[in-house]
Amino acid sequence: MSLRIIAANLVVSIKTFSREKSTMFFTIAFPIILILVFGTIFLNQDNVSFGLHVQDLDQTHSSAQLVKGLEFDGKIRITAVDPAIDAMQYAKGRKVDLVLVIPSGYERALARRLGLVGGIPNAAFRDPNASVTVTYISDPSASSTSTKIQILKAGFALVNQGMSGQPPFIKAAETSTLTKAYRFIEFFVPGIIAMSVMTSSLSGAVTMNAELRQTGVIRKLSTTPITRTDWILSNILYQFILAVISTMAILAVSYAVFSVRLRIDGWLFVFIVLEVFAFGGIGMILTRVANEAESAAAAANFIMFPMMFLSGSFFPLELMPGFLQTIARILPLYYVNEGLRAAMVLADNHAALRDAAMIGAFAAVVFVVGIKTTRWEEAAA
Repeated sequence: MSLRIIAANLVVSIKTFSREKSTMFFTIAFPIILILVFGTIFLNQDNVSFGLHVQDLDQTHSSAQLVKGLEFDGKIRITAVDPAIDAMQYAKGRKVDLVLVIPSGYERALARRLGLVGGIPNAAFRDPNASVTVTYISDPSASSTSTKIQILKAGFALVNQGMSGQPPFIKAAETSTLTKAYRFIEFFVPGIIAMSVMTSSLSGAVTMNAELRQTGVIRKLSTTPITRTDWILSNILYQFILAVISTMAILAVSYAVFSVRLRIDGWLFVFIVLEVFAFGGIGMILTRVANEAESAAAAANFIMFPMMFLSGSFFPLELMPGFLQTIARILPLYYVNEGLRAAMVLADNHAALRDAAMIGAFAAVVFVVGIKTTRWEEAAA
């Protein structure tokens, strides 16, 4: 092994990278674009509010108070619907996912339920069976419809409880498993880092090795003093440098634009190294299986894209069906995602160590297999 040869080959690779605009885009610019787009979309996720169209057919002070109470501290934005029009046609014509209709007679029924006579409660006139039925005109296919209805049901339950005058038997208190409150963007950033390192390591190894093999450059290099070990180590070091550059760019934008709060320590370095070896090893294996650059790149994409969406890089695994969650837990990117989040967000060293051991074992296996399948002599034949 010659450090001088490794360094020389590394310099050549970096210069080649600086001239490849598309490679620079997918290594640095593409992850930053994802951070900016998704970060902006979910920036105010904790303060999300829903639009609700309400048709008040009663048009009384009591019904107006009910409509005002439905705002639930800003969780619902009320849009009044003219009581003179047909609510069903309104919903269809404007493609509204939910219209709440308050029936006429609401105030009279409320007065009977509370025993109000001239606005003064009188137990003798109280009718516990008096009630009203509100109507939901909804589009079940809309993703937010069920959420809105659940919020409304919870609100009406509180109104009913207030009328009964009885305190609830079962109360709830919430305790977070996290020591700090984190936003979605802070869970999203580690996933983008993992995805970016995977993309640059796997596609970089596949593209470089396959193209050089196809054009005969490796055959010529085998006649020079560079050895197979020098070649592999310089390529791994090159992929590691790209991974560090990409990670630093992602973190810089995340801190500058979204003011994220993440723990940056040695675990980040550990997972980057392990991921580079893991997907660099996969890249070497694919180069052996698919000798042509086009077929090797297609094979890399076949592995990368399903892994991006099934490993929890963009959204929690809990949102996926059970069988997809099972598949996700056998993918190497899943353990990088989980390990980075355990280290950077949850500050859970035990979980980070467990995930690092999993991805480390996988990296060791595929990297050794990759070395064994990279036959320097065959390339020179």
